[in-house]
Amino acid sequence: MSRHLEVGERIVRTESLHGGITADMRRLTIGTPDGGTRDLVLRSFVDPYYVGHAEDWLSREAGALTLLTGTGVPAPGLVAADPTAAHCEYPSLLMTHLAGRTVLDDEGLETRVPLLARQLVAIHAVRPAERPREYVALTTADTVVVPKGADAAVWAAAIDVIRKPAPPYEGRFLHRDFQPGNVLFDVEPSRPAGARITGVVDWAAASWGPADLDVAHCSVNLALLHGPAWGLRFAEAYEEAGGVLAAAASERLYWQVRDGLASSEEVRLVARSWREAGRTELTTRAVEERLDAYVTALMDALG
Repeated sequence: MSRHLEVGERIVRTESLHGGITADMRRLTIGTPDGGTRDLVLRSFVDPYYVGHAEDWLSREAGALTLLTGTGVPAPGLVAADPTAAHCEYPSLLMTHLAGRTVLDDEGLETRVPLLARQLVAIHAVRPAERPREYVALTTADTVVVPKGADAAVWAAAIDVIRKPAPPYEGRFLHRDFQPGNVLFDVEPSRPAGARITGVVDWAAASWGPADLDVAHCSVNLALLHGPAWGLRFAEAYEEAGGVLAAAASERLYWQVRDGLASSEEVRLVARSWREAGRTELTTRAVEERLDAYVTALMDALG
C-alpha cells in the first residue's frame, strides 16, 4: 500500500464504509508533507465466499476505471490493483475517493430519478476501444426464489418468460450494477440532497450487453427501495433522457422480468445492506412483498 503513496505521505486514519455486500470498503486519509490530507478508498475481498471471484471482479473494475478516465463519467480514478493478493493480505483495489454520499430515502426521489436516468444514458454512450466481456445473466429459470405468499401462476408465467432465448440487442457499455446504492450525490448544505450526481462507484461487473439490462437492474432496485411504481417509472425516465431501449415491448419486458427474478435470489442480502444504511423498515419480508408486487405489475403489462 505505502509504495503507491507519494514521497513523505502516510496513512493517518482509516474508516469503514458501509453499504457494500461483497467487499470491505475503507476510506484511507493520507497525510501529505505540507500538512494537508487527501482520501483514497481501498476495496478488499475478505469473505472466503467471494475471494474466489476477486481476481475477475477486481481486474474488470481496474479495466473499467482505466477506460472511463476522461469520458466525463464521474468514476473513481484507479491508483493500484492487486487482484491476486500478491502484495496485500487480501485481493484489493485502491482508488481515488469521490465526494458525496448515497441517498436512499424516499424524499426527493422525483428529482433523483431523472438524474439517475441521465447518468445511465451517459454511461451507455461510452465507446470503449476494447469491449469488456459479455454480460452474465444473474439467474436461471431453475434458481428463482418465489416469495412466500406470491401468486404461483404469475411467477410461473414470469419464469417461463426467461426460459426463452434472449432477444437480439445492440450492445452497449454497461455498469451492470447501476442502482442508487452505487451512485453518490452532492451533500453540500447549500443544495438539497440529491440535486447533483458526484460519482458512480462499484464497476466490478462492467460488461457489454443491452442497455435494457442496466435499466432493468436500476428499475428493480427502485421498486424495492421505493415501491413498484418507481421501478416502472425509471424506463420512461431513461427514454426521456435520450436513452434507447428495445423496440418491441415484449423484448423490453424480457429484460425487466429477467432482472426482477434475479433479485429474488438476493433479497435477504440486499434488505440487510439497506437496513444498515438507515432504511430500517425494509425487512426481508417487506422487500419480498415489493418484489412480488413489481413482478406482478410487469406481468400485467406483458399481458
